[in-house]
Amino acid sequence: MQKISASIFQIFTILTLIQAGSAKDLRNVTEPKTPQTCVSLKATGGDDTDLIQKALNSCTTGKAVALSSGIFNSGPITIPSGASLLVDSGAALKAIPDPKLYDQGAKTCGTLDHYGVGCKAFITMLRAKGSGIYGKGVIDGQGGQKMTGTNMTWWKLTHDARVTGKHQNNPRLIQINNSVDITVYQITLKNSPFYHLTSSETNGFTVWGITIDSVNATSNNDGIDPTGSQNVTIAYCNISTIDDNIAISALIAPSRHISLYKNHFNHGNGVAIGSPTNYGISDVTFSALTLNHLTYGLYIKSDTLNGGLVTNITYDNICIENVRYPICLDTHYYNKTGSRIPEFRNISYNNVAVHTKGTFIFDGLSEAHPVEVKLSNVNVQKVSELLISHAKINGKWNNDLRNKYCGQYGNK
Repeated sequence: MQKISASIFQIFTILTLIQAGSAKDLRNVTEPKTPQTCVSLKATGGDDTDLIQKALNSCTTGKAVALSSGIFNSGPITIPSGASLLVDSGAALKAIPDPKLYDQGAKTCGTLDHYGVGCKAFITMLRAKGSGIYGKGVIDGQGGQKMTGTNMTWWKLTHDARVTGKHQNNPRLIQINNSVDITVYQITLKNSPFYHLTSSETNGFTVWGITIDSVNATSNNDGIDPTGSQNVTIAYCNISTIDDNIAISALIAPSRHISLYKNHFNHGNGVAIGSPTNYGISDVTFSALTLNHLTYGLYIKSDTLNGGLVTNITYDNICIENVRYPICLDTHYYNKTGSRIPEFRNISYNNVAVHTKGTFIFDGLSEAHPVEVKLSNVNVQKVSELLISHAKINGKWNNDLRNKYCGQYGNK
């Protein structure tokens, strides 16, 4: 990769970028309203799995089961179509750290292997419509607690997987599959054994005003991962984790029409698109974001093993501090190889301020498949390092950070 100084970087090949389509959630999304309660539960002090599941199964469509007070200990639960779970302020729902409860049948949950798919999620929504999770309480995955009958925590298992080159079989905290019009509102998620909140092939997904906090995890603790999903809004959230704060991917279906705005990311690996982009990621807007203490900032990553088209991506009004790689476009992610071409086109950066030193990477696949970028009012420190290979960029850096400061977007 060629290294280019900031002064030379101001001269580029002019590329005409045509913005096609609407780069945002096509729905008219407003702040959610907490549904009425069908039943209010109090913690028993024991295993509350059956208590919660029976209440959810009998709840009237459009209403919510409320966990009103105390600490609820539970194994995996499923939220049915039309029903919701409400964790009130002062209540906590904790995942019982027993791998047997989450096992998919192969007796691999809580072990290492070459697949990592041996556990069901703590909370699942499958083919649901109009369901959700609400409340100002806490859902705690207990990733740092010892698994039942062992001296091993979920997070230690993740560490061992990384060291051995294998995959950990850990449960995700919340998994939403093949669903429509799902809402997650105000809740605090923490200490997930694996990813916190993932949607797969879901149309209509609103995440508003939530907090995610897992900064003590080891790895693989992504915040919110819309996968093969469309019409997604993530707004007014605070996300601090050890891995990707956001990761939009397209391994199994296209991801498109996604809006992220007024979020605060205070610790993690970055606001990411990829790495799987197989079915294409398009029409995504990131706006009014604060990024602080991240490894990567605005991060698009893929490779020739899981490559695809990433296009019509807009970043606007972004403030970045203490980020090692404030902007990174990487088509050689972990040097994975295959026959699929990663293409990054129509990527626009508008009104971006980077207040601290960082390395900027624009790494296209080849001269035939460059990354295509547009810069407008992008202000950076003069000391920034720039690494550019196979890139067509329209615009230039500014070095004027006067009267620019990072706000505190998010829900606090």
